[in-house]
Amino acid sequence: MTFMQKLFWIIALLVFPTTVYLANNLWSPAHVISVILGLYVIVGIYDLRFSPHTLNRLYPVAAYIRYALEFIRPEIRQYFIAGDTEELPFNREQRDLVYRRAQGLDDTQPFGTEHEITATGWLGAAHSIAPTVVREETKRVLIGGEQCSQPYSAARLNCSAMSFGALSANAIMAINKGAKLGGFYHNTGEGGFSPYHKQGGDIVWQIGTGYFGCRTSDGGFDPEAFRKSACLEQVKMIEIKISQGAKPSHGGVLPAAKVSEEIARIRLVDMGKDVISPPAHREFNTPAGLLEFVVKLRELSGGKPVGFKLCIGRKYEFLAICKAMLKTGITPDFITVDGAEGGTGAAPVEFTNRLGVPCLEGTSFVHNCLVGMGLRDRIRIISSGKTATGFDIVTKLAVGADVVNAARTMMLSLGCIQSQSCNTNKCPTGIATQDPNRGKALDVESRHKRVASFQQRTLHSAFDLIGAMGLDDPDTLFPHLIWRRSAEGVNQHFDDVFPLLASDVLLGDEENIPRDWIQDWRLASADSFAPNLDAVPQT
Repeated sequence: MTFMQKLFWIIALLVFPTTVYLANNLWSPAHVISVILGLYVIVGIYDLRFSPHTLNRLYPVAAYIRYALEFIRPEIRQYFIAGDTEELPFNREQRDLVYRRAQGLDDTQPFGTEHEITATGWLGAAHSIAPTVVREETKRVLIGGEQCSQPYSAARLNCSAMSFGALSANAIMAINKGAKLGGFYHNTGEGGFSPYHKQGGDIVWQIGTGYFGCRTSDGGFDPEAFRKSACLEQVKMIEIKISQGAKPSHGGVLPAAKVSEEIARIRLVDMGKDVISPPAHREFNTPAGLLEFVVKLRELSGGKPVGFKLCIGRKYEFLAICKAMLKTGITPDFITVDGAEGGTGAAPVEFTNRLGVPCLEGTSFVHNCLVGMGLRDRIRIISSGKTATGFDIVTKLAVGADVVNAARTMMLSLGCIQSQSCNTNKCPTGIATQDPNRGKALDVESRHKRVASFQQRTLHSAFDLIGAMGLDDPDTLFPHLIWRRSAEGVNQHFDDVFPLLASDVLLGDEENIPRDWIQDWRLASADSFAPNLDAVPQT
């Protein structure tokens, strides 16, 4: 602020209380008008002479009307203008459905659908004239291959990764207590296994590139710190985070100002310093190195299931991991596939909008890779993307997932209103904030029941749909039962959208490998994430 601007505001602050005093002690319409005019003149002079904004200089005082309207535009649109099926990432219909199921209210739809079911891209499912009921023993999935000594029975819908630090202490506690009540797991996110996660709910401990909670002073991996927490009974599985859908191949920085004593203690970092999450892991830089890290974590945890999470980008890099599995004989117990449409965390706009493969496509690709290499029966697939309804679960299971994770709708069940202020520390519902005054407004004892209710009722909806499709086991879903409306106005089955590979087809002669797979197959190398250009014919 320049000297003249400071002088102007000093004068204004002296004039304003004087005019208010006069208005209060000499009450009359003339005095009220004079106060209003005085303020108008003061603000107008400032706008004309000192304002850095062109609009204010050209339209003094009046320009603030535009700023005020612009400030409340998201709320006006959300509450009064947008239709029930228009908003993104979650429209009003989806949010209301989550809220109703979380609160145990009626979730039926009267008078028919509000959607245009003949629109291009519309998804639907093929029902059966011989409906059945999903068998109880098929509603959970056992995760843990031959190399795992402590397999885990997982629900079909669970809470995806959200860290303490991104979410408030009360939000973490409510989700974990909800997981205990509902019988599903709660992924810690890469921010570490905090005391707030220890409410009795099953834990999947995510290990990110910062190794928070199990790191050395220089940011490397600390085996003993990992063992100490990983062997706790509450920790059921370990997930190595390679990338996430919101910002694949992008690290993060937690500014020093936000590193409280508590967060520093939980993450094993220093107060007063920026906390860096690098884009890549220090413990490995090759496909074989990733698998060796899987073995290391499995041994340190006492034989618990260990897997990794990634968003699909370069397809030959994932094929390289699969080739390394064949070469080393090491397989993870599960692979979590994140979708580019997902993400609770703040991310650069270009990363959010332009990088990564959508969840259904990524899940189908990973499933096909494992089938084509004869590995599918040894590895579970967890599909982590935008999941609000039972139909969302069904579509992911149909293209190859065994289990589904949800994050943002778990937040909605807590009371999130999609204000999209997660990165401002001013979340209006006390969920995505570290402000203690905001965070404590979230009541753990009532909200954890809503989390459990949402999970249970959404799964019930998914099982109802599967039964209506004539199946009694979610594992028997297959892509042909899901269809998408094409631009030509016909229903295109998912096995045409996401063609299935034959079992072991990638292990045979190249002439049997489908044409759209051959290039990535040749580029993939078990020894490196870099493309194997020597294997590609030069033109």
